[in-house]
Amino acid sequence: MEQLIIDSRFCGPPDSGNGGYTCGLVANFIDGPAEVILRRPPPLNKKLNVKKNGGEKVILYDENGTIAEAKPTNIEIDIPVPPPFSAIENSATSIHEIENHQYPTCFVCGPRRKEFDGLRIFPGPVEGTNYLAAPWIPDASLSDHTGNIRHEIIWAALDCPGGWVVVHEKRRPILLGKLAVQITTRMNSNDKCGVIGWKISHEDRKIITGTALFSDSGQLYAKARATWIELKSKGGKSND
Repeated sequence: MEQLIIDSRFCGPPDSGNGGYTCGLVANFIDGPAEVILRRPPPLNKKLNVKKNGGEKVILYDENGTIAEAKPTNIEIDIPVPPPFSAIENSATSIHEIENHQYPTCFVCGPRRKEFDGLRIFPGPVEGTNYLAAPWIPDASLSDHTGNIRHEIIWAALDCPGGWVVVHEKRRPILLGKLAVQITTRMNSNDKCGVIGWKISHEDRKIITGTALFSDSGQLYAKARATWIELKSKGGKSND
């Protein structure tokens, strides 16, 4: 039986793993593009079991049941043409503009995370477009022995920018339910990257977003499709 541990560095909420990072860890057991469903918050600093079913399905679980499920998939989404890298840099939300962040210590987008600790990806609107964007330069601690950025880090970088699309539009609490990622090319540490996020569809409390990761020259590194679930208010209704 294989096992993995989600280190506390890679949290989303303070007491559970970042959704994208966790999905990426499970997807490492699938060859090619994968889709991962999160069944409940991933525990931190704990040995979690991995069950593989002939390459068609992978389950992450502990004594309390299933945490996540992964399977192969195809990702068919229309990706916007990225703006010049200078526009991406100018679009990033200033850390001083982030107020009432739902998870300020999130590994990907938490404003309380320091440089070389969190990814510090803070997307903002790009003038003249319908998407958000942010720059990102991965550091060496995020790479494998070949110098390439690890798959689960790329998954993490593609996670939160999609959530920011929903938050920027509605300002409502959401949770990641499902994430599908296809990695085309892996970048190296210190490569300049741009992440963009946009809304694909919205039905009731389910919002579908797309994200994509590019080089500073516009080469596509990876793309993702995420399903976000809007949390109900205390009265049992959505926040619309």
